[in-house]
Amino acid sequence: MRAAAATLLPLLARGFQLYPNISPRFCSSSQISMTMIDKPYGTWRSPITSKAITAGSVGLSGVYYCNGNVYWLEGRPQEAGRNVLCKYSPDSANKSQRNGVDVSPKESNVRTRVHEYGGGAVVFGKNEDEIYYSEFTTQRLCHLLKDGTSQPITEEGGRYRFADGVVSKDGQVIYAIREDHTNPEPKNVVNEIVSINVKDGTMEVLATGNDFYSNPRVHGNQLVYVTWNHPNMPWDATELRVTSLDSTSNKSSDHELIAGSDADTSIIQPLFHPETGDLFYISDESGHYNIYKSGYDKSVLPMEYDFGSAAPGWTLGQQGYTFLNDGRLAAQYVKDGKCVLVVANVSNSNTAASDVIEFGINDGLPMMFGGVHPGEGDDLYFIGGSPNTATSIYKWNMQSKGDASILACSSDLSFDDDLISVPKKVQFPTTLGYAYGYYYAPKNGKYVCTTDTAPPLLVKAHGGPTGCAGTSFNPNIQYWTSRGFAILDVDYGGSTGYGRDYRRRLRKSWGVVDIDDVCAGAEYLVKQGLADGDRLCIDGGSAGGYTTLGALAFRDVFKAGTSMYGIGDLAALARDTHKFESKYLDGLVGKYPEEEELYKQRSPIESVNTLSCPILLLQGVEDKVVPPNQAEMMYNALLQKGIPTCLKLYEGEQHGFRKAENKEDALDSELAFYGKVFGMDIPEAVVLKVDNI
Repeated sequence: MRAAAATLLPLLARGFQLYPNISPRFCSSSQISMTMIDKPYGTWRSPITSKAITAGSVGLSGVYYCNGNVYWLEGRPQEAGRNVLCKYSPDSANKSQRNGVDVSPKESNVRTRVHEYGGGAVVFGKNEDEIYYSEFTTQRLCHLLKDGTSQPITEEGGRYRFADGVVSKDGQVIYAIREDHTNPEPKNVVNEIVSINVKDGTMEVLATGNDFYSNPRVHGNQLVYVTWNHPNMPWDATELRVTSLDSTSNKSSDHELIAGSDADTSIIQPLFHPETGDLFYISDESGHYNIYKSGYDKSVLPMEYDFGSAAPGWTLGQQGYTFLNDGRLAAQYVKDGKCVLVVANVSNSNTAASDVIEFGINDGLPMMFGGVHPGEGDDLYFIGGSPNTATSIYKWNMQSKGDASILACSSDLSFDDDLISVPKKVQFPTTLGYAYGYYYAPKNGKYVCTTDTAPPLLVKAHGGPTGCAGTSFNPNIQYWTSRGFAILDVDYGGSTGYGRDYRRRLRKSWGVVDIDDVCAGAEYLVKQGLADGDRLCIDGGSAGGYTTLGALAFRDVFKAGTSMYGIGDLAALARDTHKFESKYLDGLVGKYPEEEELYKQRSPIESVNTLSCPILLLQGVEDKVVPPNQAEMMYNALLQKGIPTCLKLYEGEQHGFRKAENKEDALDSELAFYGKVFGMDIPEAVVLKVDNI
């Protein structure tokens, strides 16, 4: 592995360490308004309630532009978390608060379960007669009709799942990923690329023989795709292969290998140039995810930053760059915590990009954005947000610039600026050099605290673990800061967005490096006077739940924690999870069962004797990624040891909570839990039964 310091030092030299000296002083007597209420941190009242968050919010994803219309997907907590395809229609009498109208049928749920995490559930052709989607309840691919109904085009029975499709130029065929669950045991699930006749649903296998496939893209008679095998994940090592649509062989081993021959490079997101037919893709061979062109041996746009989205590989259908109407390349990357749009001429097949132009916040773009789609002329559409603006669908013109227009916003919540805590990026020392995070100070214009020297701190460990924290407005963070908690959202070693070496810090070191970093971040803030060392708590979901449980079991930094569908037993996860992640732990921990002893050493369930602080466990009953027996085993072990604990099981929930009532209960229960643990008088706290307290 290349030395991480070699990658990070050039970034630090350019000022990558933002806000290195955050003032530990929260207020002085001269700053206290006569109308402010003096109460201890953590006990402030806030209008940002759990009900306000779910009632006024939806999830926005998947921006599409088709034939002059803008579409997106909405995840609606108030409708049991179902996903709805919507069209921007501000003049419609039936428009929603987001200026959209529902396009998918009333009871449909637009969501695919390929890889369990889904993505790429909607397929658009060249016009609005060619819109297809995966129906969650049946996993059938359906044709969306103009009258608002839909017609299934694939067979019933639940055997197949589909994702990440593209429509042929003549509109007669869809090329997509097919996941075959005829035998549902993870080792027997088959992933392939198929063609689907939209008239009769007949299918032909075009690429098979490997464990996984993604990003099938077609130009003329050529089909390109990404493929990989266990134990790799898409960010570890993949191959880029090309075949002809009339090839006599559908075996991937017979298809031309374009990139990834060293078995140690991650290739993602291929795309043909619509005019020249040149094949572009993203590769991390330079140490960062950069954009390459087949036939040119260097990156066309070399940078020490990552392209390809915040957490590439987790969901299907991701595309971190596109081509504009005039043929230029448009891509986004993150620099100093802010997104940058880069536009360049790539029409010359034998040279790097030319006429490179960059746009950012000063040009009217939001702080964070992605999924750029060209519209008419110089109009661009994308999804984005900022610390004080919820995730939104934007329109922006490259020529006129000016502030990007919000077409649809994920939240109708509106709060005064004196209630919103804006994150500051922090860099702190840890075992492998430095790690990073975003610090949110307590903020509520109606309250002040003169009795506590520092606030309680809630450290957040993101999921993945190959993922990252975000800085767009997050009401689930403001819920805490507006009540007097400080937040540290940690990008521990192994996170994306900092280059390949940083991302690979977790190789064979999950349960070590991540735990070191969340603890180091908390201790750093205590030393800076920004957190109360006696009221340090931590939470996380999924992989972040494992980091949470590990930090509580193997370190003595935190005083309480909450695990949301987290992993307590690594060996149990290795034996009982879905295909996509069934060998993920081989790279993060070691081969199983050959290194079973190492799995035991790093499993919080095996170290209950070292646990001494309260833990809240929140779990979905139908979770197939981290089965509920993980939480139940942890709960029973804590009960037997007499440690304060509480287990809440949510019916109808899978990996992550989608229903409004469960999202609300999870958030309010965590606040009530810390209130009991730290003896804080939480206003209007929900009733929570905690065992052993």
